[in-house]
Amino acid sequence: MLPVLTLVGRPNVGKSTLFNRLTGTRDALVANFPGLTRDRQYGVGRIGPTGYILVDTGGLRGELAGLDGLTEQQVGRALEQADHLLFVVDARDGCTSADLDIADRLRRTGKPISLVLNKVDHLDPAVAAAEFHALGLGEPFAISATQGRGVKTLIDQVCQDLPETGSETITEDPERSGTRIAVVGRPNAGKSTLINRLLGEDRLVTFDAPGTTRDSIEVPFEHNGKHYTLIDTAGVRRRARVHDAVEKFSVIKTLQAIEQCNLVVLVLDARLGIGEQDATLAAHILESGRALVIAVNKWDGLENDERARVRDAFDRKLGFLDFAVVHYISALHGSGVGSLLDEADLAVGNATRDLSTPELTRILENAVQEHQPPLVRGRRIKLRYAHQGGRNPPVIVIHGNQTAAVPDSYRRYLVNRFRRALDLIGTPLRLELRTGVNPYEGRRNRLTPAQQRKRTRLRRYVNRKS
Repeated sequence: MLPVLTLVGRPNVGKSTLFNRLTGTRDALVANFPGLTRDRQYGVGRIGPTGYILVDTGGLRGELAGLDGLTEQQVGRALEQADHLLFVVDARDGCTSADLDIADRLRRTGKPISLVLNKVDHLDPAVAAAEFHALGLGEPFAISATQGRGVKTLIDQVCQDLPETGSETITEDPERSGTRIAVVGRPNAGKSTLINRLLGEDRLVTFDAPGTTRDSIEVPFEHNGKHYTLIDTAGVRRRARVHDAVEKFSVIKTLQAIEQCNLVVLVLDARLGIGEQDATLAAHILESGRALVIAVNKWDGLENDERARVRDAFDRKLGFLDFAVVHYISALHGSGVGSLLDEADLAVGNATRDLSTPELTRILENAVQEHQPPLVRGRRIKLRYAHQGGRNPPVIVIHGNQTAAVPDSYRRYLVNRFRRALDLIGTPLRLELRTGVNPYEGRRNRLTPAQQRKRTRLRRYVNRKS
């Protein structure tokens, strides 16, 4: 196990910027906005002489109630896992009373502490560091996380004091991904609660208010000997309602998580019904081609007539997701959650299956025999054979003639026939129709000039006689 470095400090001192600098990623959302980070973000350090795991945490405000109190709990768990603490302070703000309180709290952990003086751009580091000696944590490391100034010196010094193996309390390994599952949905649909239920611990901040999750948080874990990475994402609202720049970046990271995962769990709020935004998000998932499991959350407590209305709305607005299995669950109480991972394994397996050419061609022949393609200018469309053209999602390539004229209704018919015959549950299926090359096309251009003159004279003679 790699040693663990944990970044702590007040809000907006640059912890997430330093996290991105040390990990060589953009995993942590960064903005000039205090309190942006709330959950623990894990990454593997790429700068320094040895390997280590880096943990980004939310800013400490000293509040014990509401969202700030939940963030404090997350920071507390990160402190327990740490082998070394990087206490980040703001050189421009100077030493504040909050910094003094945090320094006292960190000393009580008994963990090694390095004082990191960030934002020394355009400042004299010696002058800026003078007042921070009052914290009693030794000489500060003056850095600029945005420009990388002093970061290599900091981490080289810290790595000298790190143990060879890390804390036994850490359970997350960012390098071990397994099946990547993105949990997406509207704000306050219960995505973080569902992930906590699957993990069996309060790993993510949950609060009864929209917009609690702002960043995409990856949580590796193991279940029944299989490795997974659950990705908690920010809620996606209608574009017309998104005005804040932070929320716009959160939505972008959610869409990126969909593109980079193996499977999507779409969480719907049964008490709010199926909205237009749910349909828009579902269409984006379908377009991405990712395998899909649908979880209708907050199903407990609904009357039978309310449940019937939700089912009717689902069939009406999300009928194009007929390939996905729908689970009616309560993430808060755990009902219906136990089979989600089994369903995810089945969907990912179907999305990455190898499909044999003889089997696909046989299914195509049976489908054409039962329902012939339509005529095009008096000529029948011919579909000759099929083979696999891709995975995740499965792509079936059909060869024939006049395939560009195949109507959408017949395409849907073929997709349904292939899906039923192959039992492809949980994954979309794409068809690619290709027309073969006409061997006679352009033959005139291959004639010699003498042959072309002879053909022309023959045609004129035939026309005169007729």
